[in-house]
Amino acid sequence: MIRAAERDGLLTRGQPGIIVEGTAGNTGIGLALAGQVFGYDTVIVLADTQSEEKKQLLRWAGARVIEVPAVPYKNPANYVHVAARLADLLACESSATEGQQQPQQVFYANQWDNLANRMAHVEGTGPEIWEQTGGQLDAFSCAMGTGGTLSGVAQFLRSVTRSTHVVLTDPCGAAVKSFFEKGELAGCGSSISEGIGQGRITGNIEGFVPDYCFEIPDDEMLPVLHDIQKYDGLALGGSAGINVAGG
Repeated sequence: MIRAAERDGLLTRGQPGIIVEGTAGNTGIGLALAGQVFGYDTVIVLADTQSEEKKQLLRWAGARVIEVPAVPYKNPANYVHVAARLADLLACESSATEGQQQPQQVFYANQWDNLANRMAHVEGTGPEIWEQTGGQLDAFSCAMGTGGTLSGVAQFLRSVTRSTHVVLTDPCGAAVKSFFEKGELAGCGSSISEGIGQGRITGNIEGFVPDYCFEIPDDEMLPVLHDIQKYDGLALGGSAGINVAGG
């Protein structure tokens, strides 16, 4: 997303720039780390209910973290909307600053609707998986946050084969499973997982349809996480546990 912003002139390498994003944590960590490498500041807005570990990682990665109350997306105080307004405010302040030789560029990453998200998986993740499996891939299982990973990998896989099943694997409470199966957004239940279980059709989800949909409750996800840590030495989060349980 940052490289696409540079190609579009929204950010310029070597000049002052700030990346703003509303996120449940993981994409914010990636943006903050990449921002450090590319020379940009990063401001992350997230719900105060997110794990302390994510907040600490964001700050460790160099981001300025702004916490807001956890409210539904339809509420104007939702972290996504707050981030969008903050980006506009920072852009206005930068352009109005007198005596500044080079105004600071402001880039609102908008991972939800920024199709550079999906394309990163069409061009990167999908081919990597295909290469590492030698093209012997029965199914790809993935949860949906922004939808970019599943829709992007699916786009690549369907361009090279029609025999690989693409599976949406989501936690209880996710509304998109109902959308794909019944044509309406409706969630039932809840989950301790963070950043997945989408309740709306984002720009990165539009036009995508999975072959199957699975719902993984927490009492199935947690034993998988414990096994992965015990037998594989990997300490992963809830979304990864749901992905593996789906597989």
